[in-house]
Amino acid sequence: MGRCTLRWQEAGALVLLSAAMMCLEITLTRVFAIAQFYHFAFMVVSLAMLGLGAAGTAIALFPQVTRWPPATLLWATGISFALATLTAFGLFNAVPFDPFSVAWDPGQWLILGGHVIGFTLPFVATGIAVAVLLAQSREKSGIVYGLNLGGAALGALLALTTPSFLGAEGVLMLSASLAALAALSVAGAEHRGHALFALAVLGLSLALNMTRPAPFQVHLSPYKALPQALRYPGARVIWQRWNAFSRVDVVESPGIRFLPGLSVRYTGPIPQQRGLFWDGDNPSPALVTSASFPAAEHLPLAAAFVLHPQPDVLVLSARGGLDVLTAITLGARRVWAVEANPLMVTAAQDVYRLPKVNVVIEGDRAFLRRVDRAFDLIVFSLTTGYRPVRLGAYTLTEDYRYTVDALVDALRRLRPGGMVVLTRWLQTPPSEWVRAFALAITAVERTGGDPATQVVAFRGYNTGTLLIRSQPFTPAEVARLRAFLDTRGWDLAWAPGMQPEWANRHNVLPRPAYYELFSQLLQAENRDLWYAQYTFDVRPPTDDRPFFEHYFRWSQARDVWASLGKTWAPFGGAGYFVVLVMLVLLGLLAGLLIGMPLAVKRHTSRTALPWPKRYPFLYFSALGVGYLFVEIPLIQALILYLNHPIYAFTTVLISLFIFGAIGSWRWGRATPGHTGLAVAVLAMVMAWLLPLAMRQTLGWPLWARALMTVAGLAPLATVMGMPFPRGVYQLGRTANAWTPWVWAINGVFSVLAAPLAVLIALTWGFRVVFGGGVLAYFIAWLSAQAWTRHVPAPPPDR
Repeated sequence: MGRCTLRWQEAGALVLLSAAMMCLEITLTRVFAIAQFYHFAFMVVSLAMLGLGAAGTAIALFPQVTRWPPATLLWATGISFALATLTAFGLFNAVPFDPFSVAWDPGQWLILGGHVIGFTLPFVATGIAVAVLLAQSREKSGIVYGLNLGGAALGALLALTTPSFLGAEGVLMLSASLAALAALSVAGAEHRGHALFALAVLGLSLALNMTRPAPFQVHLSPYKALPQALRYPGARVIWQRWNAFSRVDVVESPGIRFLPGLSVRYTGPIPQQRGLFWDGDNPSPALVTSASFPAAEHLPLAAAFVLHPQPDVLVLSARGGLDVLTAITLGARRVWAVEANPLMVTAAQDVYRLPKVNVVIEGDRAFLRRVDRAFDLIVFSLTTGYRPVRLGAYTLTEDYRYTVDALVDALRRLRPGGMVVLTRWLQTPPSEWVRAFALAITAVERTGGDPATQVVAFRGYNTGTLLIRSQPFTPAEVARLRAFLDTRGWDLAWAPGMQPEWANRHNVLPRPAYYELFSQLLQAENRDLWYAQYTFDVRPPTDDRPFFEHYFRWSQARDVWASLGKTWAPFGGAGYFVVLVMLVLLGLLAGLLIGMPLAVKRHTSRTALPWPKRYPFLYFSALGVGYLFVEIPLIQALILYLNHPIYAFTTVLISLFIFGAIGSWRWGRATPGHTGLAVAVLAMVMAWLLPLAMRQTLGWPLWARALMTVAGLAPLATVMGMPFPRGVYQLGRTANAWTPWVWAINGVFSVLAAPLAVLIALTWGFRVVFGGGVLAYFIAWLSAQAWTRHVPAPPPDR
């Protein structure tokens, strides 16, 4: 392979192609989350790694591609990227995957596999282009890396800024346009046919973006709340907007009558309201404020006003403003409405423009850390619709509002005698509200209080509400609450001095299950044992394990499998199995697209590819697992810090790419073992420093937190860029024929690491995943020590 110098057109094409890849990767997380459920967004990292790994295999199988001129290479890969993206997206919407019918429709597995392969192909195209250009430009590899990473940064910026104008569908097709433009820029006058074809593909992508035919609009799962709401006669979408992290739809319908927890004894009118839907789900009512709102006195929040007339109220995740309007109607002196999504504020502006309302567009946790005042009432708005516990479709949804750490922050922002008000849905068997109660008593204990005297729990027919106080309730206050609850037909499940006869009086259950469970939980000598013996996993979530709606235990597996094909639930009713299915599917595809072609060539080629020895095998497989096991917990931790998954995902990727490239350029005399050890040690330091820094700076403005994130990740990202290129260089000096195999090995383990990390986090938390990443880098260090013990060190770079 000779030297190669990129012309400015080729350099520009590489930037555009890299931007297209990063733009596509980030946008796919939004498309998957909107079209299906949150489980599928986790596939994107694996798809990218699968594509890049398959690119290495393709180069090994067809080495003639390494002799293509850069212009030809970039034209071919740009066209391939654009056509693959448009085709995969069209098929994704025209032939949607239905996770609810996989038990009786085996064809759904073929559809899912087809979608995975389809969206992998654009990453294969980009991987081939970058890998070949790096190989052709060994002396100028730093320039190629820089162009690649600069393009990736541009793509990330486009993915964050353009959804407000184009929507997720438009941004995805924009990535295809960028790739087609890359191909057009290098076609040249001497290749008129290439130029015309690239121009045609560019025109196609732009036309599809402008016209948006049905196959190129995101097809929402029919089981989401928005498609269900639109089935009602007369229902219609009257407003729709996008931003970087959400799509908000406003629905006008005579069938929207959504007042969660409303007393069954209320017989008055239901005010006119519209439905607000976030990503096609999570309905929230937006009331028309010109109408009176007598129902406010019959909503659960009214119970808090019995003890706190004219309070200062903080409403967290206010969404459509139901709790804001309720508090104003009940006589609140002032209401602070915190909402992270500005689209929600725009859609419900009638409420947010009321005179007593202070609107704060910010994340709940950041506001609680930043604000320097206290409140009489802090309301955790109910932001989700009813989700049957056995559904399992929301298992992977992290919610940093419902963690012990969040509730502790809220309790510390209360005035003396103040209360946190938290309402959740009732489930059969009891689960969701039991977890909320466990969360409340753990947070009270964390602040030094006595939960038996500082928590009141009452329920209606479908919701349960907790009043969590900063000091004990007095007997007189409990008596006043009891009298009020009786007038509304609400049942006490726990209160200080609780008597059995107080429970289960109005909304009568076969037995007072919630009173019995709450009493047991408070009186348990070993609460961990009580959690372990309960039917569902109702342990209180923490910031390290923020999955409030993950209730699955392996003891339920037999019942889930027995109900497979007999229940209306995706993958048999356990979201946990979704990740298992993905792990198996991605493993099969990794073997099919990466491992099998190399194995076939080894047995058919005249110059067979040798099997790698055990130490290089172990080294590169450990790197594949370690990199993802460190990256994914960093993304997850930064969701809390940066407010939204898309911000965290983008920031971590950009940091790892840019600083990782710097590390890969300047590895000097370091051996593979030294670089692996450096990552392991620095990762352990980060595991201690990162949570401390986040706690101290969570109240900073978002832009300052973003800069803090990049600066904090820079050292770790730099050393994480060293082990892989250093290992490849060492391999090239001693056994260059192994290189295709170790690329494939690293790709396979990287693909599997993403779903495996999620499985571990659901059960043990992200700290265990991060610890697994540290262990993997230690294994890489030990294997490299054995591998390079008798190999002389290379000369330093020049």
